[in-house]
Amino acid sequence: MKAKIDVKLIVALTGVALIWGTTYLGIRVAVESIPAWYVTAIRQTIASVIILIILIKQKELKWIGWPAFRRQLVLSLLMVVIANGMTTVAEKTIPSGLTSLINATSPLAVFLGCVALGIQKSSLKGFIGVFIGFLGVVFIFRDGINDLLDPGYRNGILSLVVAVTGWTIGTIYSKKHSGKPEYIFLNLFYQFVFSAIVQLILAFIFSGKADVASWKTESILATAYLAIFGSVLGYFCYHYALKKVSASEVSILTYFNTVIAIFLGWLILNEKVDSDLIIATALIIAGVFITNYKKKAEA
Repeated sequence: MKAKIDVKLIVALTGVALIWGTTYLGIRVAVESIPAWYVTAIRQTIASVIILIILIKQKELKWIGWPAFRRQLVLSLLMVVIANGMTTVAEKTIPSGLTSLINATSPLAVFLGCVALGIQKSSLKGFIGVFIGFLGVVFIFRDGINDLLDPGYRNGILSLVVAVTGWTIGTIYSKKHSGKPEYIFLNLFYQFVFSAIVQLILAFIFSGKADVASWKTESILATAYLAIFGSVLGYFCYHYALKKVSASEVSILTYFNTVIAIFLGWLILNEKVDSDLIIATALIIAGVFITNYKKKAEA
């Protein structure tokens, strides 16, 4: 008997690959005229309102208790405020394709952190994957060390290092302290509300009063796209897929994010794509795949 095709699952998996792959382009367009912290604050505010409406309509809005609330605040601080926020800051001076490529190294850092804390067993395969992945990082900067002398470029790279660190620590924290979430949208609501407040404060501190008159229409539309598709729809597709297949199977599709981001940066923003970047992309994706790949028996 022929197995029935799960159309909804296919749509969700396609959404994970495509939507999150386009967010780097969206961020780059948004920060052209809107200060980075305002982009993130507006993005999470819109996402919070949308999720609030969904929760009210489904009658699922409720208090999750102090222990769960504290976990959501920690995850929000690490993975939304720091990781997403600093990535947005970085794209003010760093190409979107390069940003996505450096962010793609986070699973390698997660593996090393989990091994160091005893959450995950070390393996030769894992360390080979890490070596190959970070060899790709070497290719990124092989001929571009002098670029670090430029303050904007240097600050962008440092912002990405902070972003990857935040995402890594948040992922490890989630693995260690959180089980499978029972209320996905409810947890996301608390995370987005907290991050929106913090990022708005950061926007006032670093950018002062918002000069909305100077914001370009395309930047405003890009910010709205990031909120509706990147934050709400992207997370929905991701968590729906997790209900149907394993996390490792879903994560394989996210490797396309980097390729999509680099392609869109080249196609729309005329970002430079040379042989070193192509080799670096291949090495990093291969390294992450080798590190995270598990046979069915192992899974």
